[in-house]
Amino acid sequence: MAGPSGEQFAVGPAAPTLRGEAAGEGTPIVLCHGITATRRYVVHGSRMLERAGFRTVSYDARGHGESDPAPAGEGYGYPRLVDDLERVVEQQVGGERFLLAGHSMGAHTVVAYALRHRERLAERLAGLVVIGPVFRGGQIPDSAYSYWDGLADALERGGVDGFVDFIGREQQIAPAFRDSVLRFTRERMLAHEHLDAVLAALRETPRSRPFEEIAELRGIEVPTLVVASHDDADPGHPYRSAVAYAEALPRATLVSEEEGESPLAWQGGRLSRQIASFQESLSSSSLL
Repeated sequence: MAGPSGEQFAVGPAAPTLRGEAAGEGTPIVLCHGITATRRYVVHGSRMLERAGFRTVSYDARGHGESDPAPAGEGYGYPRLVDDLERVVEQQVGGERFLLAGHSMGAHTVVAYALRHRERLAERLAGLVVIGPVFRGGQIPDSAYSYWDGLADALERGGVDGFVDFIGREQQIAPAFRDSVLRFTRERMLAHEHLDAVLAALRETPRSRPFEEIAELRGIEVPTLVVASHDDADPGHPYRSAVAYAEALPRATLVSEEEGESPLAWQGGRLSRQIASFQESLSSSSLL
């Protein structure tokens, strides 16, 4: 059916059913959101990509937003998230070449998808957009998971209020951005139909690995836009991680906001313009 922001779709019949929306005409771009977010929180409701000639396809990851929780025995690791992305691409994109963009958990998902399909990647993908990546491979001590476990505990014990309070206490957010961060954190948490599934994802997804070593990204031979955020506003997505991705990906361009500005990843219209400019540069280079 047609919704207020696009054509609504459901991907089935295999479980879990994934729900999303598609809007616009032109080059397909599939958008993957971050953990505890929903499909709205990649370009934050901006319609600029559709006006720029894209067909945007966005969906709620398993257990998030309106999508069903993971079936028993499957969970929320990256191999399953890539399986789900493949199902969305098959239904909504078919055989067309497309752009693939993701934020945070979504960034790791799109990179894992690219690695799974790297032998024929250029035939399928026009480009990648990697927004706010975190995971950099290598050995990870158990202590690194304490933040995610704390978030999960806060959600389990205190619901949305407990979750938001934990972020306010534990994230080193600059005062200028604190109120905005807590407000949109609350908004996105209230959009989930299955908070118990979000809780499970908080415990499981950070322990899953989209790849083993960041050097593997050298095998992703498609143009890539890497979007970084400065750490004063968004310490959960370290600037140095985005730099590491841009250095590892052989055809990457790194962009970010100026220091002191609101993160580019939070500005849906401005981020969309960067993506549109990136696509325009790809189209121009293909004509040379």
